[in-house]
Amino acid sequence: MNGTPLPVVIVGAGQSGLAAARAVLQAGLRPLILEASEEPGGSWPRYYDSLTAFSPARFSAMPGLDFGGDPDRYPHRDEVAHYLRHYAATLDAEIRTGARVRSVETADGGTFAIHTADGEVVEAAAVVAASGSFTRPIHPDLPGADTFTGRLLHVADYRSPKDLAGQRVVVVGGGTSAVQIAYELTETAEQVTIASRAPLAFLPQRREGRDVHHWLVSSGFDELPPAWLIHHVRARLVMDVGDYGAAVESGRLVRRPMFTRLDGDFVEWADGERERADVVLLATGYLPDLGYLAPLGALAEQGLPLHSGGLSLVRPGLAFLGLEFQRCFASNTLRGVAVDAAHIIGPLAAHVRRAPAQVGLPHIA
Repeated sequence: MNGTPLPVVIVGAGQSGLAAARAVLQAGLRPLILEASEEPGGSWPRYYDSLTAFSPARFSAMPGLDFGGDPDRYPHRDEVAHYLRHYAATLDAEIRTGARVRSVETADGGTFAIHTADGEVVEAAAVVAASGSFTRPIHPDLPGADTFTGRLLHVADYRSPKDLAGQRVVVVGGGTSAVQIAYELTETAEQVTIASRAPLAFLPQRREGRDVHHWLVSSGFDELPPAWLIHHVRARLVMDVGDYGAAVESGRLVRRPMFTRLDGDFVEWADGERERADVVLLATGYLPDLGYLAPLGALAEQGLPLHSGGLSLVRPGLAFLGLEFQRCFASNTLRGVAVDAAHIIGPLAAHVRRAPAQVGLPHIA
């Protein structure tokens, strides 16, 4: 490590990292963003081809830059990726791409030493972990998986229904992505079944002519604390534009309780019925990819962060952004991440200003 420690290093240049960077700049500090891929934008360019934002453009824009165009449209994956690249270009912050963070350790004097995969070491007074979860898909233990002769895939590797044309597919999961993918697969696959532990719970995308996100914001639902949400909202809600629930009712899309095991080229259902499957597609979610923080002792079981509202409970000067239910229902979304960023950067900036005098504080004019 050479030179004066930086005030803030942000790990990740996706929507969370960019929101953090803007908040840091507004606090009068200039951050350094370390991004593992070759361009900012996070995971959006790698999602499946048909994905659109779940909220309309008017709710999906981050502070300081509108999407433009029809505010009621649902921006496509590629449009969001382009938007985030443009957003990054508007920020007066250094973004180093191709800089994968390998570990974060405590440096002399209580600052952080951020080690990258290419051997660089950066010292900083504060760190924001905004590295997302796309690179850590959840692969649940499925009984009989070692005997399955078909393909076992995660939606992280899924791109288009044409890739599974003519196949018998079982989609595991009960969230919006699971249902969206299963629905589009009915156009090309020989057979599609959704396997979920709980019944599908459909939430109409529009009510009284307005998108549901209008009601989430205006009702104050967005601001409910995570503990309340986790306790009361037990079902995985599926945003339904009107097609998905109808497809289940008509039998075009079949949902069954989770199968009990895999056996050769069969799935075995709880009632003993066996169904041939060529592909089991896991829409089982992701976990935060934060292994690089292990040297700090800042993680609990499964590598989950020890935090309150995004601020580390273990290490002053460490914060997280982009966690599901981090502070509210809208956390980890385009429309909610900037609010969480403002919440964590205030205390983080105060920590930086309390740091030893050798920490550089490049204020924004």
